[in-house]
Amino acid sequence: MLRWTALGADRLAAASPARTAAVAGATGLLLAAGSIAAAGPWQGGQRTAERAAAAAPAPHTATPRPHPTATPAPTPARRPAGLVLQAAGQGTPPTRAGLAAVLAGPLADPTLGTLTVAVSDTASGTLLYGSGETVPATPASTTKLATTTAALTLLGPDHRITTRVVRGGGAGEVVLVGGGDPTLTALPAAKGATDPDSTPASLRDLAARTAAALKAAGTTSIRLGYDTSAYDGPVRHPYHDGVNIAPVSALMTDEGRIDPRSTGPASRWSDPAGQAAEAFAQLLRAHGVTVSAVRPRTAPANAAELARVQSPTLARLIEQLLTESDNDLAEAVARQVAVAAHKPVSFEGAAAAVRETLARAGVPLGRTVLHDGSGLDRDNAIPPAVLTELLALDASPAHPELRPVLTGLPVAGFTGTLQDRYTSATGSHNAAGLVRAKTGTLNGVNTLAGLVVDHDGRLLAFALMARGGADAGTVRAALDRIAVRVAACGCR
Repeated sequence: MLRWTALGADRLAAASPARTAAVAGATGLLLAAGSIAAAGPWQGGQRTAERAAAAAPAPHTATPRPHPTATPAPTPARRPAGLVLQAAGQGTPPTRAGLAAVLAGPLADPTLGTLTVAVSDTASGTLLYGSGETVPATPASTTKLATTTAALTLLGPDHRITTRVVRGGGAGEVVLVGGGDPTLTALPAAKGATDPDSTPASLRDLAARTAAALKAAGTTSIRLGYDTSAYDGPVRHPYHDGVNIAPVSALMTDEGRIDPRSTGPASRWSDPAGQAAEAFAQLLRAHGVTVSAVRPRTAPANAAELARVQSPTLARLIEQLLTESDNDLAEAVARQVAVAAHKPVSFEGAAAAVRETLARAGVPLGRTVLHDGSGLDRDNAIPPAVLTELLALDASPAHPELRPVLTGLPVAGFTGTLQDRYTSATGSHNAAGLVRAKTGTLNGVNTLAGLVVDHDGRLLAFALMARGGADAGTVRAALDRIAVRVAACGCR
């Protein structure tokens, strides 16, 4: 499930990203390291600090510096506390020759194996540097950039996923209808969790409302069915391992985790829909409703609704799935795209819906191939230049609805999948707080795609895609050092 409780309610308790975006412009909402420190504990203050800083007055244009002839151990410039780097077009963009000179050393690191690269200017969309930038490569979890951009494009940041209880086809029959919300929780409500945009839907609330509606109609004994027909196709991902992703069902609680308070890879129920229905039955019984015959059923068309609960907004779901690289959420969000696009609500149908939505949005996809929404499928293929195109679109002032993609990107050294990277041990700690990027890891595949504001105040998108090479930890450290060079660049 989403770890709202573990991370603190204030992490997600500020104004919606769509509203913040109108102030932030094309920034990507990148906070300087001083701002991060001033915000207090990062896991408790991330979203609040970002959005509060986004409302600050625009900074002065950065003063260009002479480009040095040599670039030993670059240190990205530190900005004043509280500064949000707002104007993507500030400063002069680096040149290809300047970037090539600065990146030559780290790009030649033999531990990287086969590396393809793209660096672009988000304001103009210009490719500033590339090496194999149009060659499709296995994206791993950077696939989630495509999934989330498509979802926000088609559905908007305020979209929610609904779980319902309706009357069944026979007397005394009630059907629990899954809508595809993997964050539906059976846990007690967290203290202080009052923000309706970010609070997970509660199975306990749904049971209480259902029991009240039944008793008001004079019903105290039911047969319970559960409906998963919102999804098509196989429930198991081709690379299902039982810990990185649950069976993908339209009905589940707490992302199908056997221990609902667990985080990261964890054991999952083999039948999350059946488990959720049994948990719902127990909750109804606690409210004095006799429940028998819990079994799969399809709800009648236009069935009378007894109760409903709704997920957090899509904006908040996307922030969480990107920060933590949540595979269950990614597949659920991809299926919401399929529903809206009138495609089969399956792995392949969702992938096709994502691809078609992005193509209609003007993203030049080239030879992009998608088979899922999470990036677990090794047969996915995305060129680095497509990833930077997606990031530029997300940062565009013309598309504030896409800003949750940027606010969800992990921050180097502080949040999510970058929390333990950009450390002094890897020699990349100077960029902690200044690189914001989505990670991707499969066996033999390591990717990194995100944003930096360079020394001259220019917002740059980059994508680094490595295959083979050394062990994952070594390759990740090498990718981080490349991102440090881009962040430190004036590069003319």
